[in-house]
Amino acid sequence: MLSPRAPAPIPRRRLLSISAPSPGRISIGDSNRISFSRGGEKKRGRISSADTPAGMATDSALTKLAPLEAILFDIDGTLCDSDPIHFCAFRELLQQIGFNDGIPITEEFYSANISGGHNDDLARSLFPDMDHDKAMQFMDDKEAFFRKLAPGRLKAVDGLHDLCRWIEGYNLKRAAVTNAPRANAELMLSLLGLTDFFPVLVIGSECDRAKPFPDPYLKALELIGASPDHTFIFEDSASGIRAGVAAGVPVVGLTTRNPAKALSDAGASLLVNDFQDPKLLSVLEELKPVTENGQA
Repeated sequence: MLSPRAPAPIPRRRLLSISAPSPGRISIGDSNRISFSRGGEKKRGRISSADTPAGMATDSALTKLAPLEAILFDIDGTLCDSDPIHFCAFRELLQQIGFNDGIPITEEFYSANISGGHNDDLARSLFPDMDHDKAMQFMDDKEAFFRKLAPGRLKAVDGLHDLCRWIEGYNLKRAAVTNAPRANAELMLSLLGLTDFFPVLVIGSECDRAKPFPDPYLKALELIGASPDHTFIFEDSASGIRAGVAAGVPVVGLTTRNPAKALSDAGASLLVNDFQDPKLLSVLEELKPVTENGQA
């Protein structure tokens, strides 16, 4: 019977239950002066560095990007906190096939051995003695189970929707770049209400090489016509951060699930808790374009 490797002793934040209540209203907040009219008309985003902690420094790799032209986003763990749903799907299906002698996997095992991995790599590492086609069928079944669980449970990372409105207000280019299967990615964007927000969706398995190689991010830059000299990336995993760094694009790491040290060691230029983090607001204030919607 297959037995999982012992999880690495890496401190992780405990996964929330997928039935946990929805977080509070998603907003960057009046205190940081991003404002929108009640009727939905966008006003100029006013992210004031005066509203961030005194003396807060921003990373030079990011401040050199001004004026900002584009932002690229990972999906799983970046736009939304999807790990609790993935964990639930893996735990149930692995137990059904007798993985680890039928003992359910732990959150620690999931975080150390599964989270952020590409399905082809996970199939080989979880089932080294299984026919690869059969192992990939398991992965396909798991993704289908994830899509069944996600509606009603998938939650946006705090501040996401206000940030998206800010991006639209400045007419910034953007793309979603993920190792998730296309069906998963399209479902998550739909559930988050962001299908129309992203004109480009790049899937790792549809590139020559998936993350942690730079190919998906290089393809995104090409498709949206953006320069890496005026673009940054939001990522939540070490694998994704390495992909961005290899593409020559600074990366902001979100500490939604993975340890800050792992993200920093992978090359993140800045670490933030979510899209409301004052450190991020300070960076956006420095990088915002001079014009909004193409107008002075």
